[in-house]
Amino acid sequence: MRRVLILGAEGQLGTELRRCWPDAVALARTQCDFTDLVGLRRQLQALKPGLILNAAAFTAVDRAEEVEGLAHQVNALAPGVLAEEAARLGAPLVHYSTDYVFDGQQTVALTEDHPPAPLNAYGRSKLAGEQAIQRQGGSHLILRTSWVYSAQGHNFVRTILRLASTQHTLRIVDDQTGSPTWARDLADATYRACHLAETAGWTGVSGLYHLSAEGETTWHGLACELLNLAVRHGALRGVPPELVPVSSASYGARAARPTRSVLCNDKFHARFGFRLPHWRSALERFFADGAVPDGHSSLP
Repeated sequence: MRRVLILGAEGQLGTELRRCWPDAVALARTQCDFTDLVGLRRQLQALKPGLILNAAAFTAVDRAEEVEGLAHQVNALAPGVLAEEAARLGAPLVHYSTDYVFDGQQTVALTEDHPPAPLNAYGRSKLAGEQAIQRQGGSHLILRTSWVYSAQGHNFVRTILRLASTQHTLRIVDDQTGSPTWARDLADATYRACHLAETAGWTGVSGLYHLSAEGETTWHGLACELLNLAVRHGALRGVPPELVPVSSASYGARAARPTRSVLCNDKFHARFGFRLPHWRSALERFFADGAVPDGHSSLP
């Protein structure tokens, strides 16, 4: 039985990974400092994990424009250290990347062969992290995903639910298209994929894969579906706010985002034999399974 190490254990994905691997060594950001690369290396050498799941990342997209060096250290240099130490230990590394490595100009779903062209500092740092892991050559899964949400952490779903209880009108971007992905589905898929990879001895498994929910929508489309479900499941009381569609330019975010970053999951399906559910059904289960309690009392 491999000793499993989960990094970023208190984040939205890390929390779900802990549910899948309840016996794992789980380290939060305060317990494993990705800005201290020497200390990170020493921790790995002391723990000697047999499988590393890296859910830690600098994910503040707009802030990364101001502190790109910090984002690069956390999202690129630290994963490189993880990959180097994992290779020395003979431990597979699972790492998560993002649709933001693309510029979003394509009209088709993006495959792993599409050339990356990140528009912002966050995307550049995540792409550099992918490349650092690939250079080490050890057993690894790099899973590019998109628009991740959960009942924990900072994400679009929680933000909309929080604002919906106090605002009469919300301006929502309607010219960016992607695939909202529930962290629970992503964690469950990681568990299944690692089990299949272990069965195969990780032979022919390592590589870069796209893994996001099926289907696509805009942020405005997601917000509309979200509020409909929130009312139906009692997570939002009162009259929902009006959702006003706006352009990215008029919204004025600091970091540029890809216009269309829908990922093609065919490679993952061909290798592991399954896909993530459609984003609409995942969002329905998010509410039905009690991920957001009645009255969204878990939201800050």
